[in-house]
Amino acid sequence: MTFVVTDKCIRCKYTDCVTVCPVDCFYEGKNMLVIDPDVCIDCGVCVPECPAEAIVPDTDPAATPYAELNRRFSQVWPNITTRKPPPDDAAAWDGAPDKYPAEFSEEPGDG
Repeated sequence: MTFVVTDKCIRCKYTDCVTVCPVDCFYEGKNMLVIDPDVCIDCGVCVPECPAEAIVPDTDPAATPYAELNRRFSQVWPNITTRKPPPDDAAAWDGAPDKYPAEFSEEPGDG
């Protein structure tokens, strides 16, 4: 088992989760984070840190559409290990439904 970042992260991009990850498995896109499933050690410490509740186990049905997205973009986006302020409009997007694919960006973040 590994953990997966879902579309709930899109445009919220809270980074609280990266500070607790013992293996630095988070990667940053322009408007969301993903987890590298080959690096994740399944500890789950990131799950309660996510204010948007965007991180789920890969066994959760909500993870299915995003597991491959996490794998793919963790290979091309930069690694992120420090907390950053969320986007200015994060609160407005927190809880918004169906953000993928309309709001998703393939562009990398700053790392």
